Amino acid sequence: MNDALIAMAKKHDRSIGALGARWGLQLEKTFRDALASILEENFAVQVINYNGYDDQGEVFGRPEQIEIELDVIIKNGLLILCELKSSIDKGGMYLFERKARFYECEHYRKASRLIVISPMIEPKALPVAERLGIDCFGDSLEVEQL
Repeated sequence: MNDALIAMAKKHDRSIGALGARWGLQLEKTFRDALASILEENFAVQVINYNGYDDQGEVFGRPEQIEIELDVIIKNGLLILCELKSSIDKGGMYLFERKARFYECEHYRKASRLIVISPMIEPKALPVAERLGIDCFGDSLEVEQL
């Protein structure tokens, strides 16, 4: 293969990867909005999309002005923190757990449950989730168990 063809193939790979990332973010937002609507209208819960900032460096290891986003479900004093992702790996599980602890400290409330909903959960992430007390749902039929 010549260098021009290799360069073109690499460019297409990057473009497809960027498109997939954008698609994943949009899919997460669509699913989040739909799930919030269904839960609020049918199960008498309050769904909040929490956004905060890690000024002390608890989540990212140093102070960052990166938005910390979580989905929060509240019903009769029950607090459930959710992570909706198009895919999640071991690092994502650890990050979610740190975000959840950050939220608990900020709001002086312990979560009753931590939940990850994703159609693509890396197999190596499942033992991490179990150790951290995170319930994982990789199939929409599993969510009915909530």
